[in-house]
Amino acid sequence: MRALTRLALLGTSIALVAGATGATAAQAADGGSGNITIDKVVVNGGKPVVVGTTNVVSAKVSVTASDDSGIEETTYIHGSGPRPNYAQIWYDDGDITCVEVSATTSTCTGILTFDPQAATGFVNNAAAATWDLATLVSANDANYIHRDAATTFKVQRNSKLTVNASPEPVRKGKTITVTGKLSRANWEDNLYHGYTNQPVKLQFRKKGSTTYTTVKTIKSNSTGNLKTTVTASTDGYFRYSFAGTATTPAVSAAGDFVDVQ
Repeated sequence: MRALTRLALLGTSIALVAGATGATAAQAADGGSGNITIDKVVVNGGKPVVVGTTNVVSAKVSVTASDDSGIEETTYIHGSGPRPNYAQIWYDDGDITCVEVSATTSTCTGILTFDPQAATGFVNNAAAATWDLATLVSANDANYIHRDAATTFKVQRNSKLTVNASPEPVRKGKTITVTGKLSRANWEDNLYHGYTNQPVKLQFRKKGSTTYTTVKTIKSNSTGNLKTTVTASTDGYFRYSFAGTATTPAVSAAGDFVDVQ
């Protein structure tokens, strides 16, 4: 088994998000022989796979399986996106390593790689969705088990959030204007675009404190921009905070300090 996992997109849909759940007996058996079982599958530590516009993202996959004779190997892992227009992450079936947990059980690990810049990369933002993780595991006695959806995981579009509070410094009782922008990765042109009409919290942390409190909630406009006003009362940090959606992760801006005189 070798080590390279690559991303190939088929059709017109694309999505990035990865959170994984354990496989259960309720999931249909797609094929197999003997008493071999897949006990648990985890993608990316159970967290969504978040992909931006330039960096390659690697997600670890672990498959725990059992058989009376012991586990020989996991032959492959791959993820497939939403159908009928779907993307697939293919493996170069090599860098999958199995470690014995007991005489009958092993955990096999491999990597899925998401490359937004690949020639066969993401072509449509619809790929931000729930994906299936397929795998095939073989036992020492030649039994095997295959699942097209041993578990599911999510792929999300990376998000960014900025903030600027002005004027700085400001007199107590005067108006502070807080601007910013909420944006997220677009896999069709590999740029960041404003995330429109989304609720975003304006939060404040008093100087010397470690806790932010919510001042108000506003919505991003048609270009993802944010703007609101508050009354200056004391020194501290303003930030915007976004709770996230199914396709886009939560993000908070770094606090912007305002000196109130």
